[in-house]
Amino acid sequence: MVKVTVWNENRHEQKNPKVREIYPEGIHSAIGEFLEKADFEVQTATLEEPEHGLSDERLNETDVLIWWGHIAHAEVSDEVVEKVHQRVLDGMGLIILHSGHFSKIFKKLMGTSCDLKWREADDKERLWVVEPSHPIVEGVGEYIDLEKEEMYGEHFDIPAPDELIFVSWFEGGEVFRSGCTYRRGKGKIFYFRPGHETYPTYFNKEIQRVIINAVHWSKPTERPTPVYGNAKPLEKITKK
Repeated sequence: MVKVTVWNENRHEQKNPKVREIYPEGIHSAIGEFLEKADFEVQTATLEEPEHGLSDERLNETDVLIWWGHIAHAEVSDEVVEKVHQRVLDGMGLIILHSGHFSKIFKKLMGTSCDLKWREADDKERLWVVEPSHPIVEGVGEYIDLEKEEMYGEHFDIPAPDELIFVSWFEGGEVFRSGCTYRRGKGKIFYFRPGHETYPTYFNKEIQRVIINAVHWSKPTERPTPVYGNAKPLEKITKK
């Protein structure tokens, strides 16, 4: 069974009554609930826990880490970021949601500012599937419509994705690369844009389907770790 840890800074839920009304047990619990129904083994972790809930033991037993953060990126310890980074290189899957684009871990893995345009104005969002053969969009139609979402617009300062899965169009006219995959070391990374805290996006069945598919896609690949360094020849070398 795939072991998933859902990490959430869990700050908006404490400070904003509107967010608390939508996610009374926290965004992490809402995501964890539909993942459990999809037969994953799920644990949750939040910023205020010791080591942000991401101890060595927890990380070592996590196949896929899902990350949601927004207003407290700077409070995430550099030591924990280094541990998560190493686990990704070692093969752990990482799914970065919405405003997690500005998290320390995503910026470290991307090597860029990861900045973008944004607007909170109840924009309609249409997420177009631009790679229909990809397993992340299995069971998803040509597009996903969200009645209201926060707008993210280009330019999105990220490296060119290994695979571009979704492109969003917003009611105000902007477009955005909203579903991007990367590989770093042995690990697979998926950035998925929807999920502003004041909208019930994570209760949308199509959004849930994408995240469930992404967990399956990003789970570790079972194969030997590559050997590096000075290597003896596999065949006899004839000196001439």
